[in-house]
Amino acid sequence: MKTYRGIFAIVIVAMITSAFALPSVTAQRKSPEFTISDSSGKTTQLSSFKGKVVVMEFLFVTSQHCMRVATTLNKLNNELGPRGFQAVGIVFDPPSTTSTGAQLLPAVVDYLKLTYPMGYASKDSVDNYLGRNGNEILNIPQVVVIDRAGMIRATSGGRGGDPTLEDENSLRNLILGLLKEIPTDSKAK
Repeated sequence: MKTYRGIFAIVIVAMITSAFALPSVTAQRKSPEFTISDSSGKTTQLSSFKGKVVVMEFLFVTSQHCMRVATTLNKLNNELGPRGFQAVGIVFDPPSTTSTGAQLLPAVVDYLKLTYPMGYASKDSVDNYLGRNGNEILNIPQVVVIDRAGMIRATSGGRGGDPTLEDENSLRNLILGLLKEIPTDSKAK
């Protein structure tokens, strides 16, 4: 009887431990549409990147942590872009600042020499996309990984988020895996 209890305890511990190792988004969902406005006023729809693996970073330009992730995305975009990867940066206004993200965007792009699309959106648009209410604490940066078929496959912040998406090697491995997948949507190429 003791042997069975010991085995049962091990199985329970293994089940509990594995629950914490689940992917960051347990139920895939279609990415909502999102409008990205660049500093010149030109807009791009997120859906225009369908068929590519997209990583969106929602960031504050005043955050060194966000700038580090933006630099990582730039490196991955240059390396994996030809294989079907697309990085996208979305700046929105940080709290308690006199400058807006839109005003700071051109300087950040030039300073970091970013080669991928960077745009601006209102905090309300970002909250709406992320499914947040205004009372929730917003961890930044927020990284959202979207597969070729337009399905959100992982997120870094918020409820159930995976902070390893802010790590270059972890993010690269996820992107490489998604690039190997054949889209289920026949329109995605």
